[in-house]
Amino acid sequence: MTSRQTFFEDRPGLAWAVWGILAALVTVPVVVALNSPWLPGRNPAYIMAGLAGILGLAMLLFQPLLAAGYLPGPGPVLARWLHRALGAGIVVAVLLHVAGLYVTSPPDTVDALLLVSPTPFSVYGVTAFWGVIVTAILVAARRRLGWRASTWRVVHNALAAMVVGSTVVHALLIEGTMGPVSKQILCAAVVVATAATMVHLRLVRPWRMRRRRSRDV
Repeated sequence: MTSRQTFFEDRPGLAWAVWGILAALVTVPVVVALNSPWLPGRNPAYIMAGLAGILGLAMLLFQPLLAAGYLPGPGPVLARWLHRALGAGIVVAVLLHVAGLYVTSPPDTVDALLLVSPTPFSVYGVTAFWGVIVTAILVAARRRLGWRASTWRVVHNALAAMVVGSTVVHALLIEGTMGPVSKQILCAAVVVATAATMVHLRLVRPWRMRRRRSRDV
């Protein structure tokens, strides 16, 4: 049992609070979107595309927290499995998002993918799309690539930062079904979770380990 699991087991109220906050961050934007005035009269493909985009953004919130083992409840093995499962879920959500937009408006979607769309948010959406696709390909080919763990972490973190950054900008620039306040709060939470996890895992933790080793020498 890790020290973090023990910490939350000794504080069950805090564990419930963490999960309650995360649940609110995810469900409120979905509820707001489902009650959006943009939905009446829209075709099912447009609605599917919008909801898939929201769910994809929401799953990005959990990815760094699972990878680092910060969430109360799941142990390291389950957390890693959930991280991989949510990664696959993000790929599916992105594909559904693009497919729904294509069915709704093929010319606009093709223009966006070819980076000739006049809308500025499309560039960030396409960047996030290819970041997710490249990540999925590298995950599938990781064993064949034979990369060292340190190399894999650098590449994976760089792609994750690109996907999160471009996704958040893409979402903030779009005026759609997501409510502006709930969207801004969710985007901020995704950025904070990703940045804080990377800083802690790649800077703070190695620095503490070096200090501990220097003291033991």
